Amino acid sequence: MGGVAGMRGKQTVRDMVLSMAVIGAVVAVIYFFLPNDDTDQMKAVDYRVELVTAQRAASYPVLAPEGLSKGWKPTSVRYDGQAGQAWHLGFLDPEREYVAIEQSSQPYRKYVPKVTEKAADTGKKQMVNGEPWELWTGSKYDALVRQHEGVTTVVTGTAPLARLTEMAESLKAGATLPSTAPSAPAQGS
Repeated sequence: MGGVAGMRGKQTVRDMVLSMAVIGAVVAVIYFFLPNDDTDQMKAVDYRVELVTAQRAASYPVLAPEGLSKGWKPTSVRYDGQAGQAWHLGFLDPEREYVAIEQSSQPYRKYVPKVTEKAADTGKKQMVNGEPWELWTGSKYDALVRQHEGVTTVVTGTAPLARLTEMAESLKAGATLPSTAPSAPAQGS
C-alpha cells in the first residue's frame, strides 16, 4: 500500500506544478497581448500651491499656462530655489505627448541641453506671441527656447512643434489659477 500512496503523492505534486505552469502561461499571454497604457492612469496634479510658492521665491516672472484647450493634463511640478531657481511644470497634451515648461537663471548653454535631453540649437526661430524663440531639436525632445533678462524659458517635450508652440503661447506671468488643474472638492462633498 505504501507504494501506491507514494505514487499518488508524486502525481498530485506533478499535477499541481503543471496547473501552475498553465496558469502562469495564461497570465503571461494576457499581460503581453492586452494593451497596458499607464498614461491614462496617471493622475493630474494640482500645481497651484507650488506655482504661488515659486512666484514668491523666484527673482524672475515664473510662467504658467492660461487658457489651454481641453485635454491638457498637468502631471508634474517642482521648484528648486537652490538649483538656479529652477521651475518645472510637466503636462500630457491631448494626444498624450509630453510637454514641459522649464525656467531657470542657470547658465543658458548648460541648462538648455540638460532639460531638453541634449537637443541642439537649429539656428531657426519660431515666433510666439510676436517674440522670437529659438528652435532646438533632439533625438528625444524638441524645444522652443527664449532668453530674457537673465532667465531662460524652455518649452520642451515629445509633442510636435505645433503643441510646443501652443503651450508657449499660453504662458503668462503671475497666473495663479491653472485652468487645467483639477478643482478642489467643495466642502461637505
